[in-house]
Amino acid sequence: MPVPDFQSITLPLLKLLSKGDALQLRDAVRELAGDFTLTTEEREERLPSGKARRFDNRVGWARFHMERAGLVVRTADGAAHITDEGRQLLNDAPPRVTMVYLREHYPVYAAFIKTTPATATTTTEPPSERTPEELIDASHQQLSARLREELLTQIQAQSPAFFEELVIDLLVKMGYGGSLGSARRVGRSRDGGIDGIIDEDPLGLDVVYIQAKRWTGSVGSPVLQGFAGSLEAKRATKGVIITTSHFSQDALDFVKLVGKRIVTIDGEQLAQLMIDYAVGLTETGSYKLYRIALEDLDYFPEA
Repeated sequence: MPVPDFQSITLPLLKLLSKGDALQLRDAVRELAGDFTLTTEEREERLPSGKARRFDNRVGWARFHMERAGLVVRTADGAAHITDEGRQLLNDAPPRVTMVYLREHYPVYAAFIKTTPATATTTTEPPSERTPEELIDASHQQLSARLREELLTQIQAQSPAFFEELVIDLLVKMGYGGSLGSARRVGRSRDGGIDGIIDEDPLGLDVVYIQAKRWTGSVGSPVLQGFAGSLEAKRATKGVIITTSHFSQDALDFVKLVGKRIVTIDGEQLAQLMIDYAVGLTETGSYKLYRIALEDLDYFPEA
């Protein structure tokens, strides 16, 4: 049989997760390939880029959409398990679970669709209403959103020390400090609320202090106040505080009032910066789009 589309995989994947413990994606792929009786050739079929197996990719997207609907959640190590909402769906016994079904039955998914152009195309408007360029751009946005979630999941599964090193690597990639030699992680026993230091000039006359918070809950104003106090103790004027979660409004308000230059980077911004500067990532493919610009019309004498 041909490789099923991801909407045909959604319900079988949910049923599989209902049978036991959380499953890693690779284990779910193996089980579902057997359920769909895919041949070796079908199992090895690749996307046009040649970088990923088509079936693996579609199972991943089935899981992604169920996560957006609250039917599936992932543990710190990236394994997926079914939620109470997912079990209730199985009790309702729909014959098929599509994006339209999810949008109509789960408000949180409907809200996600409204803010994600690529998914909205397949459920609320005819594809012909968008140009190919718009579809490519929307697809890129959806892929980036999924990658940001994957990055944060991976980071949460690592140690605090790893996260501190990652933050320093990212800031160096962004051009701060100029080299790894001018950026360093501070030992935990004597950090005083500071996790890293970057010298912005060779003599260390201008220093940026870093605090890295690998949290899952909201980072409130007490944390920012403590960081500001650490900067004051070091007579520092610049600081960057980065978290895998998000900052509360009172924390952001405090930063506006404090008399120091403190930059806050939340999990969403962190993941996007990692994508922008290719930290921990490998390029899987690229596409070039061309158009005839006005200055190129001279090439066509009859134009």
